[in-house]
Amino acid sequence: MQILFKNLKPVLLIGLFLFGLSYAQETGFRNPLNPNGGADPWLSYYEGNYYLTSTTWASTWYMRKSPTLAGLKTAEPVEIYYETEASRCCNFWAPEFHLLDGPNGKRWYFYYSAGTANTLDNQHTHVLESEGSDPMGPYHYKARIFDASHDTWAIDGSILELNSNLYFLFSAWEGSFQNLYIAPMENPWTINGSRVLISTPSYPWETQGGNTNEGPVALRHNGDTFIVFSASSCATPDYKLGILKLVGDDPMIASNWEKHPEPIFERADENAVFASGHNGFFTSPDGTETWIVYHANDSTDRSCDGRRTTRAQKISWDDDGFPLLGVPVSSSTVIANPSGDTGSDPLPDVGRPEISYFESYGLEGSFLQHRNFVVSPGYSTSADAQFVIRPGLADENAISIESINYPGYFLRQQQGQIFISSDDRSDSFNDEATWYLRPGLADADAVSLEAYALPGSYIGKRFGITTLVKASDLKTELELEDATFFLK
Repeated sequence: MQILFKNLKPVLLIGLFLFGLSYAQETGFRNPLNPNGGADPWLSYYEGNYYLTSTTWASTWYMRKSPTLAGLKTAEPVEIYYETEASRCCNFWAPEFHLLDGPNGKRWYFYYSAGTANTLDNQHTHVLESEGSDPMGPYHYKARIFDASHDTWAIDGSILELNSNLYFLFSAWEGSFQNLYIAPMENPWTINGSRVLISTPSYPWETQGGNTNEGPVALRHNGDTFIVFSASSCATPDYKLGILKLVGDDPMIASNWEKHPEPIFERADENAVFASGHNGFFTSPDGTETWIVYHANDSTDRSCDGRRTTRAQKISWDDDGFPLLGVPVSSSTVIANPSGDTGSDPLPDVGRPEISYFESYGLEGSFLQHRNFVVSPGYSTSADAQFVIRPGLADENAISIESINYPGYFLRQQQGQIFISSDDRSDSFNDEATWYLRPGLADADAVSLEAYALPGSYIGKRFGITTLVKASDLKTELELEDATFFLK
């Protein structure tokens, strides 16, 4: 459905920010556990509460806490960490938190991937340490985790505890293959030996859209040790889970890891669940059940973006102790609570944020979109052209425009350039990422975007490049059309 906003007034923007909730109670719960922003989830049950976090794409980590799994749906996300150091400031991915022995007793170690602003080329693995034994923190930065002999791009750090030893699991590129590695650890924040390759994409189901093995996570059961991992490109609906089994005593010997020849968890078209991957495991409150937490999309046209949602379901085991993850369940299926969980699902059809597009007034089918963080026109309505309109960061009577593909990144102007950038909490960011929706310069029934920090300057074009242009410099009909959009 197309929505065209005419004669916009600030009060009319209220409708853009309201999402309906239905609070009918129901025993058990339905997936997903969040309406969006649920990629790469990690969920643990600890001392009477569930704790959930997921990828943010920005510089902040949030945690949700609830005594029931269903209650996570409406639990307030609490900020537990914010980063300002430029070398690790941005693109927060794939969080995990593990309770491990530290120099001062048990502490939570929060592992994640992060890099530098406006690029994904500098991602590395990092860890935070909690002050005490509360999963909510507070946390302090502890270290970057790396193999000194192979200090390369690396993501999806995880921990394997085996025979009183710690091992670091992670994913890194070698040539055109994204592989899984293991390395021994001296302590929860230090690798003390060279990495060993334990899996490379080799089956057709691991190479759809890209040669990808990532997101390794350990699973132990009745003396057996497994690593469940994500395979194929997350940009496809065929993102899925595979599994390795440790068949020898030493996890640092590559041949001791045996890969199952088939995926163990994948898309379920009949249930409208796609790209089901990047998982973790947690136990029920009474400790009798093992559950999987994972992310998925509900449409084949979605990608590695902020629209992925967090989902959970119980797993089982066959007679040989091999994990059976089942089929991803639909969002309409009521799932029985984990054993010992008495929660009721408030059934918030928490409604996903309204997606907005800015279509060029003069070029039908051409939309504002961002590629490599730079904003330009393009003939696509992919995630790069999708935005969520928020109340203005500098003025609630104006708007700020958040990327759906990179949650926490906003449309920003600086020295005439238009790009998306992570919120750095500065006053200058708030000013530069705030816009006024004005009646269109070429047609009052359309819209133009005036910079809050530079009154009289609008998003337009110069020499075919999207940039900030003074209204006084817009002389021709084409120039006015380039600064005018249909908001859909």
